Amino acid sequence: MTLPRSAARVIGLAALGAALGGIAVTEAVAARREAKAEAKYPPEGRVVEVRGRRVHAVTQGSGPDLVLLHGASGSTRDMTFGLVGRLTGRYRVTVFDRPGLGYTDRARSDLGGVFGTAGESPQEQADLLREAARRMGIERPIILGHSLGGAVALAWALGDPVGTAAVVDVSGVSMPWPGALDLLYRLNGSVLGGAWLPPLITAFVPRRATDAALAAIFDPDPVPAGYADYFGVGLSLRRDTLRANARQVNILRSHVVAMSRDYHTLRLPLEIVHGEADIIVPPGIHSLPLAREVPGANLVILKGVGHMPHHSRPDEVVAAIDRARARAGLAS
Repeated sequence: MTLPRSAARVIGLAALGAALGGIAVTEAVAARREAKAEAKYPPEGRVVEVRGRRVHAVTQGSGPDLVLLHGASGSTRDMTFGLVGRLTGRYRVTVFDRPGLGYTDRARSDLGGVFGTAGESPQEQADLLREAARRMGIERPIILGHSLGGAVALAWALGDPVGTAAVVDVSGVSMPWPGALDLLYRLNGSVLGGAWLPPLITAFVPRRATDAALAAIFDPDPVPAGYADYFGVGLSLRRDTLRANARQVNILRSHVVAMSRDYHTLRLPLEIVHGEADIIVPPGIHSLPLAREVPGANLVILKGVGHMPHHSRPDEVVAAIDRARARAGLAS
């Protein structure tokens, strides 16, 4: 799995911030930025308590249950920007903040805090969100996961194949990948890097850098008009969110290796949608092998499309959800 080449720029800006201010100043500026982001982008939905952990969920519409899981560095706002509105006439749609992101707590309390390196596995994330779904009365849902959320969706199905109606994998991480992770993830997920780098990023990274990162994530498709302001990049740049996200990504490959051994056991409908031009989660490494592993999987490759087809080609994603519903025998 590769990521946009923004690490050097971000680290350079962080180093400049360190030179201009000390630790106390950096932490104070970071705290102010976090408070501003949370005031501007409060929780969109309700908070459910599960085992002492808060889980944030947005539920809209009526019909068969559909759960949406965002990718790395995301939140419910990635899904509620446009996709949810296309679905609420036919589904009861629930969007979760994954553990450690948005307004959902990390899955466990023993993950090491500022100086830890432990991250939540896809299975741990799926277990927490599945329990929250049950408390909310969600029954036999279709699970859609984007990017890292795709790995969590597959973990959800592997952990509860009977209680899962179908999976829709959108640009999902599903297979081991060659090469090393982006430097920024490796630093943020380390003991020392996780302590000093997130405050610097939170405090000093400018809007132009986050706009460039968004453009790289959507490339070759354009960032939709209004997306950056709606999404609330400041939520993703909070110190604890940066740490949680990096640690989840850092441990992901080993868990995907283990999960991939069991994909052949899945007998539920699996719809896969992936952009041909996706260089962040390349389809040749992930979706093509996944489609061969799962009996009856249906793969749609979108020519010339990048990593965000739920924004650039939402009709194709909605069609995949509808196919999953029909194959699962759920009433329309």
